[in-house]
Amino acid sequence: MSRIHEALRKAAQERAAIPTPDPSGVLLERVAAGTASGEGGTAEAATAIPISPVGDLHFGHLLAQCARPKWHPDSNLNVFSNPESGVEGAEQFRTLRSRLYQLRNSQPLRALLVTSAIPGEGKTFVAHNLAQAIVRQSERRALLIDADLRRPRLHLALGAPAAPGLADYLRGTASEMEIIQHGQEANLCFIPGGKQAGNPSELLSSGKLKTLLERVTPIFDWIILDSPPCVPVADAHILSEFCDGVLLVVRAGATRAEVAHRACQELKARNVVGVVLNAVEKPHLRGSLYYYQGSTYVYDSAGPAATGAQAS
Repeated sequence: MSRIHEALRKAAQERAAIPTPDPSGVLLERVAAGTASGEGGTAEAATAIPISPVGDLHFGHLLAQCARPKWHPDSNLNVFSNPESGVEGAEQFRTLRSRLYQLRNSQPLRALLVTSAIPGEGKTFVAHNLAQAIVRQSERRALLIDADLRRPRLHLALGAPAAPGLADYLRGTASEMEIIQHGQEANLCFIPGGKQAGNPSELLSSGKLKTLLERVTPIFDWIILDSPPCVPVADAHILSEFCDGVLLVVRAGATRAEVAHRACQELKARNVVGVVLNAVEKPHLRGSLYYYQGSTYVYDSAGPAATGAQAS
């Protein structure tokens, strides 16, 4: 009898070790905290947020089921692959990445909204290159989302299909796996804007985006959302409700002080974690980055004038 009881106990243990099938056909991957970073060094590895043990998605299954188009990146829009940018632009984004990891020491920060006061300040450029900086670290995963449903442009930088995308998912005409793309760029995944919508604010506030973010956030180190400018339309304000922090982009020599102030007022109730000074001329790059320890604002310089790329 003792042998029978021992066999039954062993069988029960083995069954408990087998994950319960999920109705969606995918499982959660549990990733330990402190994953070794690549180029970022141990300081950033030490502040990595552990993957939450709740949710439905497993990164490996996501890659197997999501769209796998061939991307054709525009090197002019990527400071890490544009030889004309030199090392200055790429180094500024590495520093920005490090500042964001430092902020994780004092607050939860994984889903980050990138916005600006008005069009043409370079928010799409910043969102794209920040994601590129993150995935250049070993084992770091980033999901880049084009949440600008009025003028989606992130797909141009990646050379990726523009649809199906977020707008199609929010309309209910595409599934989450149909809109998530994985090209050839390491652990970078992308959700394009999709077919342009006539009612973007209503789509964004429908609740479906919040559900999507809750499902995908546990398996990515960072979720980077590009949004419309916050002064002319309400979309950025809606999107900020679903994010842990907001990064505000201002364009050097172009953004008027009163416009930047109005943007800060629009986002006053949100967690504005930093301000990126974009399009700084190369002669002014040296020593142009500083961090005011007494607040949560990060001032950075990088952009088209420093890298030869075009801001969107």
